[in-house]
Amino acid sequence: MRFTRIRLSGFKSFGEPAEFLVQPGLTGVVGPNGCGKSNLVEALRWAMGESSARQVRGGGMDDVIFAGAGARPARNVAEVALSARREEDDPPPPPGAVDGAMEEIEIARRIERGAGSTYRVNGREARARDVQVLFADAATGAKSAALVSQGEIGALIGARPTERRRLLEEAAGVAGLHARRHEAELRLRAAEANLERLEDVVAAGEARLRSLERQARQAARYRTLVDGLRRAEAALSFRRWADAAAEEAAAAEAFAAATAA
Repeated sequence: MRFTRIRLSGFKSFGEPAEFLVQPGLTGVVGPNGCGKSNLVEALRWAMGESSARQVRGGGMDDVIFAGAGARPARNVAEVALSARREEDDPPPPPGAVDGAMEEIEIARRIERGAGSTYRVNGREARARDVQVLFADAATGAKSAALVSQGEIGALIGARPTERRRLLEEAAGVAGLHARRHEAELRLRAAEANLERLEDVVAAGEARLRSLERQARQAARYRTLVDGLRRAEAALSFRRWADAAAEEAAAAEAFAAATAA
């Protein structure tokens, strides 16, 4: 992947829209202190998915928005767009991030004060992870050793073995695989957490089911006992009515005999 153009608007000291063309070969940016050379490098880092405000010399991400200077008012929106041309040996982009047949790619990051930032790849909205993996596959990115800030040369010389390994992996073009593995591990852990919660829900459901089954058996027994009690009460009432009827008939006969006497 080779960058061809950088467009900035409202980013740090670039209060007005600016455009830098990256011609083939070696491109240098020179100028006096305070003209924005470091801001240009930080714009590259920011557009490639930098998530730490400290890496772009800010206390918060909103600090990258032009804060005003002199007669120029502050801006509420900052945007950086990177145009790049894919090379023949570049790996395919992440699925859904960009059309793999396109040679020209434009990655834009836009931030609105107090509302967060959004990414667009060739005009379509994309996730920050897709943009980071896209650059990682091209052996570059916000965390790449290809972006060397002030004071990092000495740190690279005295780097620890793990940091040297990261440089070698990036040079070998496997940094994107590590980014995908990290994302897959995050998804796997989330799936495991969901599975544990599902097991808890199933266990709670089984306990509830056993309780309901016990209540159902008690209800069935109660219904059986109530039906038997009703039949017994009906039989007792009928027996009392028959005895009373027999007594009534005997009394009627005795009364008739007494009347005849």
